[in-house]
Amino acid sequence: QVQLVESGGGLVQAGGSLRLSCAASGRTFSSDFAMGWFRQAPGKEREFVAAINRGGGNSFYSDSMKGRFTISKNNIETTVYLQMNSLKPEDTAVYYCAADPNYGPGMQWPYWGQGTPVTVSS
Repeated sequence: QVQLVESGGGLVQAGGSLRLSCAASGRTFSSDFAMGWFRQAPGKEREFVAAINRGGGNSFYSDSMKGRFTISKNNIETTVYLQMNSLKPEDTAVYYCAADPNYGPGMQWPYWGQGTPVTVSS
């Protein structure tokens, strides 16, 4: 199994930046998995943010976050990051890290972290 632990969330003013981290551990390390970030705002469904392939060379984003958020992966440290810039109050949500042994259409995301809250004040 894979354990995922997010960190780096907190309170930030609009226009500011945060970098979230997700440390993977367990039987299989993050280098064997595609990794992704999702978020869930209060009263809303969980939505996709970004994903990155096993090697870290390919990624894709939700259109609404493209250009402001950057996902990256450090396979040596088995950690995936989400750099969030130009944050807006509507980015306020709990951010979740997820892992999938496959990358591409139809990803199932069988592994999830517990989430880290991000609050963007206006």
